[in-house]
Amino acid sequence: MKPVVALVGRPNVGKSTLFNRLTKSRDAIVADFAGLTRDRHYGNGRLGKHEFIVIDTGGFEPDATSGIYKEMAKQTRQAVAEADVVIFVVDARGGISAQDHDIANYLRRLGKPCLLVANKAEGMREGVQLVEFYELGLGEVVPVSAAHGQGIRSLIELALEPLNLPDPDEDADDHDPGVIKLAVAGRPNVGKSTLINTWLGEERLVAFDLPGTTRDAISVPFERGGQKFELIDTAGLRRKGKVFEAIEKFSVVKTLQAIESANVVLLLLDATQGVTDQDAHIAGYVLESGRAVVLAVNKWDAVDDYGRQILQRSIETRLAFLKFAAIHHISAIKRQGLGPVWASITQAHKSATCKMSTPVLTRLLLEAVQFQSPKRAGMFRPKLRYAHQGGMNPPVIIVHGNSLEHVTDAYKRFLEGRFRAEFNLVGTPLRIEMKTSQNPYADKESH
Repeated sequence: MKPVVALVGRPNVGKSTLFNRLTKSRDAIVADFAGLTRDRHYGNGRLGKHEFIVIDTGGFEPDATSGIYKEMAKQTRQAVAEADVVIFVVDARGGISAQDHDIANYLRRLGKPCLLVANKAEGMREGVQLVEFYELGLGEVVPVSAAHGQGIRSLIELALEPLNLPDPDEDADDHDPGVIKLAVAGRPNVGKSTLINTWLGEERLVAFDLPGTTRDAISVPFERGGQKFELIDTAGLRRKGKVFEAIEKFSVVKTLQAIESANVVLLLLDATQGVTDQDAHIAGYVLESGRAVVLAVNKWDAVDDYGRQILQRSIETRLAFLKFAAIHHISAIKRQGLGPVWASITQAHKSATCKMSTPVLTRLLLEAVQFQSPKRAGMFRPKLRYAHQGGMNPPVIIVHGNSLEHVTDAYKRFLEGRFRAEFNLVGTPLRIEMKTSQNPYADKESH
């Protein structure tokens, strides 16, 4: 599971700039979920092989009792609760404030790993101007400049150090390749809990809680038709005695971590609500993560023919980037249409882990070029020579040749269609990378 780092501090200390620096982006991957103010963003960061999730929060006033400040404080507390380590950002130039003391008192009471970071410290003499921040009682002060990128790498190393993260490669080796890890994702009240309970009840599956820590989602192993699955739960599944009780609760972090951990994601939509911004955000994150995906439209029995047509068009337009995914219309509460969903989950996993031989890929590539050549770019026409597989889950195809930087996105989509048809790739993203061969005489010509 990816560790979670939360940025907290009073307004205008540079949290958002630091967030963008840590995630190497200009915005969050997932934003504006229901119940979240615009001041809480989620993004992905990376240090070497280690990836982590960063949460950016609004200005924090722990004692706020009304209005927008109370809402922002509530969001920040939620972010801190979800985090494994907290980065408390203060303004090195503005100095210490009463609000900084309030936040420090709140963080000390939590007893969670916490780093005190003095932002906007470019060009300042360490130790002299920063000495006042030691009175906050949070240990060493780490000077950084988010705007100039100074001290950022050291900051990430310090933040991840107390978590004793395992090597990502070792983590991957622990997983049994015969087990399909399945995450059920979707916004609140879409019916995730009902669907999970239906599966566990109807299939009479042996299910139990595996030990979970703060960073781990609950996982439930079960078997169906001889195929072993591991359900990575995002709906807050808990066991009460011998009866499973599913509590519909929504944690963005749990959803992101579950998607990252899964082989296949079942994205649940609500037929009565249509495709919302939240659905599109989650779907976008699934695609970004390269996970195989199956779409299931729940509560299909609750809409009339006209509503179904509108919904179908909504899926085609708003989730056009998931057109490779199978779509099923189900009713979890009435147990309708659930059988075919399992077939699609298995097919999506098979596609995501498909092995493609170099000779077959190269033959398909050359046939495609013969059928339709890539567009000429100036004096040059891209020359595609051969292709091989560069990875699985999601499948990656690497194409070698000359002047491939001029290959258009439309031509890549044309190639993708040919590869998908040949290998029957359904339910998984397919990534095509172009690698241009270097001209060994290029340097000599320039002399």
